[in-house]
Amino acid sequence: MWKRDEAVRPASGQPAAPQPPAAVSAGAGSPRPEVSHQMEKDIVNIGKSVVIKGELNGSEDLTIEGHVEGTIQLRDHVLTIGPNGRIKAQVFAKSVIVLGEVTGNVTASEKVDIRDNGSVDGDIVAPRVAIAEGAHFRGSVDMQRKGAAAATPASKSVPTSVAPPAQPQAQAAAARQ
Repeated sequence: MWKRDEAVRPASGQPAAPQPPAAVSAGAGSPRPEVSHQMEKDIVNIGKSVVIKGELNGSEDLTIEGHVEGTIQLRDHVLTIGPNGRIKAQVFAKSVIVLGEVTGNVTASEKVDIRDNGSVDGDIVAPRVAIAEGAHFRGSVDMQRKGAAAATPASKSVPTSVAPPAQPQAQAAAARQ
């Protein structure tokens, strides 16, 4: 008289209700590995034991843990120099993240980011530059924007804003004498 089976099973008597949640959970689980698998495909790693001498060009994001000497060109992609990476090269990329050592000039169309133990000995040309505390940098930084005309008025306005406060002090000094 207890009707437990009727409460658990649907009226049709088919166990189809428990299967769709299992299918849905499997369906929800499968796109995630594909997405992470695609992300792994888009990032190429150069291991610690790899040494490259010459020109390195690519059309994917790249992480370097080994040694590279020469030229690195990833104009539309991100270059990451890992903690074990040692680079002696001219670097051209969309964005450069330095965790290891770079000796040479770095040019980025978006950003150069030198992290905690990262080191750059060379000139940096990028619109945005971030240097973390504990990072090493020796060289010059040119943060030119895409529109050079926008940078020119900003540099002209700095001296005029500095000059007026100095004039009242000079007038006060002249009045005291």
